[in-house]
Amino acid sequence: MQNNFDAVMMIGYGAPEKKEDIMPFLRNVASGRPIPEDRLREVAHHYEIFDGKSPLNEFTYKQARKLEKLLSVWGYDLPVYVGMRNWHPFIKDSLEQMRENGVKNLVGLIMAVYRSDASWERYMRDVDEACEDLKMELHVEYVPPLFNHPLFIEGSAAKVMERMREIPEGRLDTTMLVFTAHSIPERMSDSSPYALQFETSSMLVADRVGHKKWMIAYQSRSGSPNEKWLEPDICDVIGNLADRGFTDIVIQPIGFVCDHVEVLFDIGVEATEAAREYGVNLYRAETVNDDDRYIKALGDGVLRLIDSENSRQ
Repeated sequence: MQNNFDAVMMIGYGAPEKKEDIMPFLRNVASGRPIPEDRLREVAHHYEIFDGKSPLNEFTYKQARKLEKLLSVWGYDLPVYVGMRNWHPFIKDSLEQMRENGVKNLVGLIMAVYRSDASWERYMRDVDEACEDLKMELHVEYVPPLFNHPLFIEGSAAKVMERMREIPEGRLDTTMLVFTAHSIPERMSDSSPYALQFETSSMLVADRVGHKKWMIAYQSRSGSPNEKWLEPDICDVIGNLADRGFTDIVIQPIGFVCDHVEVLFDIGVEATEAAREYGVNLYRAETVNDDDRYIKALGDGVLRLIDSENSRQ
C-alpha cells in the first residue's frame, strides 16, 4: 500500500484542564477580537461550573489513539498527533515535535463537522503561520468535512435513538428532534457551505432515526449584538415548541465532534433551564465523541486522501 504521508494531525479548538487555565485560555480565544472583559468573565463562569475542566481534550486524545490503532490495523503506520488553536498542546508545539521526528508530509484532520472561515480556514492559516514561524517545510493536505459520511450519520443517529427510547411511545407524536450547531455571523455563512452542510447532516440523521418531526437550531452565539448571526437560537426554539404543544424535545448538538463546555453548559444548563421553565421534557443526545463508527469515518477520510494523492503521482 503506497503512502507518501508521514503522520496525521487532529487540529482542534483546545480547552482548559483546570480552573487556573480558564482565563489564559479565554484570552487566547479572544486574541485580536474586541471582546469585553466582562464577557470573558461571563464565559469563565460557564467553565467554573465544571471545575475548569472541559472534556474536549480528553475526547480528542481518545479519538487520536483510536484512529492511530485503526490505521495500524488497516496497514498504515501513521502516528496521530494533536494540535490545538487555543490551548496545550498548541499547533506550533505539535509541529515542532513532528519536525524533530522527521515529518515532511502531513494529513490534516480539522475537528469540525462543517466548513466556515471560523471552523476551517482559520485552522489552516494557523498551521501555515506556525510552519512559517518555525521555518518548517511541511506539505499538508486536509481531509474534507465528513458531515455526510455514512458512518458519521450512523453514529450520530445511534446517539439520538438512545435518548428517543426513553420517551414513552404515546408521546412520540409530540416529540421534536432538534439538531444544533454553533451559530456564526450571517456574513460568514453567506460565503461558506456551513449552513447547507448542517442542514444536510441533520436531514440524513433524522431520516435514519425515522422521526419525521425535526428541525435545526443554533447555539453558543457570541460577538457583537449589532451583528446578525444565524438563527433561531435553541432557547427561543424551546419556548416556541412548548407553545405549539410539544411535550418532549430531543437535542443533538450534531455540529460538534465531541462533548465540551459549550455543549454541557448551553444545552445541559441553559436549554435545560428553558425547558423546565416552559414545562417540556428535554433530552440531550451525545455527540459522536469517540464512537467507533465516527473513528472509522475519520480513518476512511484519511485513506481516501492518501488514495487521492497516490492517483496524482
